[in-house]
Amino acid sequence: MEKSEFERRRQQLIDIMGEGSIAMIPAAPEVIRNRDVHYAYRPDSDFYYLTGFPEPEALAVIMPEREQGQYILFCREKDKEKETWHGKRAGLEGACEIYGADDAFPITDIDEIVPGLMESCHRVYYPMGCHPELDEKVIGWMNNLRQQARKGVCAPREIFTLDHVLHDMRLYKSEAELQAIRAAVAITVRSHQRAMQTCKPWLFEYQLEAELNHEFMYSGSRYSSYPAIVAGGANACILHYTENDCILNDGDLVLIDAGAEFDFYAADVTRTFPVNGVFTEPQKTIYNLVLAAQKAAIDKVYPGNRWDEPHEAAVQVITEGLKALGLLIGKLDTLIEEEAYKKFFMHRTCHWLGMDVHDVGEYKIEQTWRILEPNMVMTVEPGIYIPAGTEGVSEEWWNIGVRIEDNILVTEAGNEVLTRALPRSVNEIEMLMAGGGMDV
Repeated sequence: MEKSEFERRRQQLIDIMGEGSIAMIPAAPEVIRNRDVHYAYRPDSDFYYLTGFPEPEALAVIMPEREQGQYILFCREKDKEKETWHGKRAGLEGACEIYGADDAFPITDIDEIVPGLMESCHRVYYPMGCHPELDEKVIGWMNNLRQQARKGVCAPREIFTLDHVLHDMRLYKSEAELQAIRAAVAITVRSHQRAMQTCKPWLFEYQLEAELNHEFMYSGSRYSSYPAIVAGGANACILHYTENDCILNDGDLVLIDAGAEFDFYAADVTRTFPVNGVFTEPQKTIYNLVLAAQKAAIDKVYPGNRWDEPHEAAVQVITEGLKALGLLIGKLDTLIEEEAYKKFFMHRTCHWLGMDVHDVGEYKIEQTWRILEPNMVMTVEPGIYIPAGTEGVSEEWWNIGVRIEDNILVTEAGNEVLTRALPRSVNEIEMLMAGGGMDV
């Protein structure tokens, strides 16, 4: 992403903060996987959103109207020996030249420099509670400044959570962000197509996961945006199943929930399809009911509609369908009011999508559902799950778990289904799995 994109974001935050404020945004810490092995490092999304800086041990400070420059980056210095072992560092010069900082200082100097910066400010924006060690430092810096009041030192009077301001910014996607999301979606679509075309009875779930990961990495997505769910048969009725270690049995469905990450932006897609390439009649019935619910929900993704309208539409269709099948008994309005559908459909239909797969942004404002606006990106993912032994349900429906999830952009005119290239209908899926229609 271009340096100008990060500059635009910082300026937007500066305009919101106003003069006399300071914002401090820390990088995510490195995390040990086991003993001396680290997990692959990924920057904190808020930090990266404003800086584009990919290294750990860093702190971004933003100060409107600071004469020497409004953006200061504290980071690691160059170190030839450590770089030999662990890779290149930007250093202080790179922080300015490559990543656009006005000033850069060693991260080891924050105790000496940051309190002096805070002294001239009356308002602090900071993600309190997210970084315990730095929380203690920030509180200590403020207390030390307050103790110097007789010397004429003015300590900040207010601490504001940075999340509220920054997360509302992140909710509205720029053209550069949409390009990254589209790239993540395109890779994800190819990956799901590959899994469908590879699938056959007696493979292990993890072998389909390997097909997904191969396409991700081959296409330029170094990491998935979340651990993939590859759930065959009964496992599809476990919402967050990630073991992916069972055999795919002939006659079962397999549910794949997986998305690529590209340039720090996520895709999030789910498809459910028959292991052997052909739906049984009960499977087809439940699948088509979920698909009808998803189509009804997507029709409600429209600027000016409330956030919960897609979910309400999905609930209406699913409850009607389950009642028609005899899986729910009672008056429709009563079943919906009493949430009887949650026996089979227990999660919400939508969530925001962006740098995080469950992206930031309030769903309610002052206890009122948010209004959908252009450039918001979201998922639509209804589902029905019927584990074996479900009370009052005949055996023909057991172990059918279906979820269909697509990524939707709210536009001026309505919506755009970003994942529309991936088959959804029964006929499209069966044709693709039979070797026709689409190429991986």
